Amino acid sequence: MSTVLLYAFFIFLLVLIAKPFGSYMTAVFNGGRTFMDPILRPLEKGIYKICGIKPDVEHNWQQYAINIILFSFVGLILLYLILRLQAHLPLNPQHFSALTPDLAFNTASSFVGNTNWQAYGGESTLSYFSQMLGLAVQNFLSGAVGICVAIALIRAFARKSETTIGNFWVDLTRSVLWILLPICIILALIYVASGVPQNFLSYIHATTLEGAGQVIPQGPVATQEAIKSLGTNGGGFFNVNSAHPYENPTAITNFLQAFSIFAIGAALTYTFGKMVGNTKQGWTILCAMLVLFIISISIMYNAEMHVNPHIAHDSVISEMGNMEGKEVRFGVSGSVLYNNTATAASDGGVNSALDSYMPIGGAMALINMILGEVIIGGVGAGLYSILMYVLLSVFIAGLMVGRTPEYLGKKIESAEMKMAVIAILVTPLCVLLFTAIACVLKTALASVSNPGPHGFTQILYAFASSANNNGSAFGGLNSNTLFYNITTGLAILFGRFLMIIPILAIAGSLVQKKRAPESSGTLATTGPLFAGLLIGVIILVAGLEFFPALSLGPIAEHLMMNANKLF
Repeated sequence: MSTVLLYAFFIFLLVLIAKPFGSYMTAVFNGGRTFMDPILRPLEKGIYKICGIKPDVEHNWQQYAINIILFSFVGLILLYLILRLQAHLPLNPQHFSALTPDLAFNTASSFVGNTNWQAYGGESTLSYFSQMLGLAVQNFLSGAVGICVAIALIRAFARKSETTIGNFWVDLTRSVLWILLPICIILALIYVASGVPQNFLSYIHATTLEGAGQVIPQGPVATQEAIKSLGTNGGGFFNVNSAHPYENPTAITNFLQAFSIFAIGAALTYTFGKMVGNTKQGWTILCAMLVLFIISISIMYNAEMHVNPHIAHDSVISEMGNMEGKEVRFGVSGSVLYNNTATAASDGGVNSALDSYMPIGGAMALINMILGEVIIGGVGAGLYSILMYVLLSVFIAGLMVGRTPEYLGKKIESAEMKMAVIAILVTPLCVLLFTAIACVLKTALASVSNPGPHGFTQILYAFASSANNNGSAFGGLNSNTLFYNITTGLAILFGRFLMIIPILAIAGSLVQKKRAPESSGTLATTGPLFAGLLIGVIILVAGLEFFPALSLGPIAEHLMMNANKLF
């Protein structure tokens, strides 16, 4: 299959599943009937009874936010304790020792924050117990929290003159039971059939044909791989993530993983349109996301099909494109598809070394994140992030043409805009502040493997990945140090929860407002014109925030490479 057909088929399938999957999620969160009810309704009621949850009692935005913060804090503490006590817990056939306090904090923050930044090598650091009951559990729960926030915000647009935005515990339960768990069971079975391990065996010690010794890791890989992609988590069982043949053995599993990364985020746009009573709104947002995705993947692919001009005289290398750091079984097309999808959707998984990409190719992975993870984005997080830009676009358009700033019949006033601006600016502040600190500290600079602009990009990428809750690593940066473990851990928590709180505050404000009917003064928020405005605002805001930093990193590296300046 040619590259164009591969990417076109990928986008076609996303659009194809958006309506049925989005309708299914609408029924789930509206309490409607689904084909899964006979199995899951009794289980849901049992969970409510055991946990003392009152499903009919809804929360206002403050209660919803407090429940999220407390739930996530408890999860962080429990995961931290598992990692610190790993040596004394079961399912540790390799007898791995406990993680250091700073690495345990970083890892716990990362998985609770749906970031999955990994400053460790999975198969050489973590026991099966830590991987399964620690990391994999948080993969489900942190992904579900993102879905909950998105659904709460959707309800705020859909309801009128109310004070509540749903019950967090009900939304959390349904996100796991009806959406994440059933699909992951199917995905795990497919991965096992494709050759991905799922066992509790000790590592195998083998002798190669050359007589050298080799250790072959084992473990419950397939189950973690399923939620890694579907929940846009990205934390690999192995150090090299989806470049490892046990995590991603074939071109088919590569496509399936990339597709599952986008599946929920794409379908949630239709859920949004369905719940607010105007599916055109959801299609407009999805189209804006896909246009940005097509631009991004086209630029990255074009960059990776060109090689460094210093070796371009080799015709064979030139025809293959930049294969450094890439798996032959995926080639440039499969590598670009996976890594572009993962960085666009806050997944953070990788199937090739971003550190070996051409400057512009690596820049696109970085740009996907600094746009605010709005190209489909993380499960739930992508939708509520782009809705902040929708509100900003509506407000700017209202100022320019003199129309009332309103969206879905609800006036967008100063209170909503203040919270939206805070939500949009949280991650840039974290990224740029921590990057600036790292660039002036000798201990932080000692972790950089490359001098010049490429080394700067390594630092910038680390904090962009952390604050935007992506988790992918540019590579080449020794991040398992006290400085980076603490600072990236803080960036993860700030980027996750300091964004969720103002978004829920917006939901609390909007849910109390009446929905006014459309008039001649209402700005049309469906169709190509508004989608173009939305894309322009996203690019403009990100450009104002990050263009100087990009100029010092990948842009400078690209220009110097073509000028025969090497470092």
